[in-house]
Amino acid sequence: MRNTIISLLLIALFGSMTLSCNKKSSAIATEADSLSYVIGLSVGTSLIKMDSTLNVEALCAAIKDVYNSSPKMSMEEARDYYLGQKTFFIHEKAEKYQEQYLSDLSKKNRDFVRLRNGVTYKIEELGDQSVQTLVSRDTLNLEIVIYDEKGEIVVEKDTLRTAYRDLLDGLREVVKITGNGGKVDVWVPSSEAYGAEGNEELGIKADQLLNYKVNIIDIDYYNKKK
Repeated sequence: MRNTIISLLLIALFGSMTLSCNKKSSAIATEADSLSYVIGLSVGTSLIKMDSTLNVEALCAAIKDVYNSSPKMSMEEARDYYLGQKTFFIHEKAEKYQEQYLSDLSKKNRDFVRLRNGVTYKIEELGDQSVQTLVSRDTLNLEIVIYDEKGEIVVEKDTLRTAYRDLLDGLREVVKITGNGGKVDVWVPSSEAYGAEGNEELGIKADQLLNYKVNIIDIDYYNKKK
């Protein structure tokens, strides 16, 4: 995929070039061939520094298709594909970084426990454990502050009343473990929070690792109402 992205970008940057990809240096016969070779030499030298695994045949094929007016995709399609792949790589890089960050956190501070989904938490004050199971209709009254990985506040302290089923994916299991009245420090990877979309209303960026400080003020158990 990486090679394809670079190839697409090159079509846009060097689409006006004349490059004879099948000719060797000994085959240079005219000034046009010489100029093409010099330009290709310059481009090739730059590219090999960027990515030595670049598929030169695919690159040459794309340029030839442009000159033959027979490209396999339009520039609009190429641009959309490139942007889509760029987003994918940014997302993949962010996930790997967060996984390593949370793994290091749990190793450095043994008070933190890491779940299989990557959520990493530390119970600061254990709550009531008499009810171990929360159901979707249970209502929680929470006090929450959200920080980024640098410790800067993303969302100021706020009181949230929500059904358990509507709670952020990365917080459900931790709230259940902490118990009614407890306090917990939770690191939530973007995959269990707001993902690649982020949340513009809350000021949360795409693929952002979040640190929640949660105070479980009260849990209103639905089954107790019956």
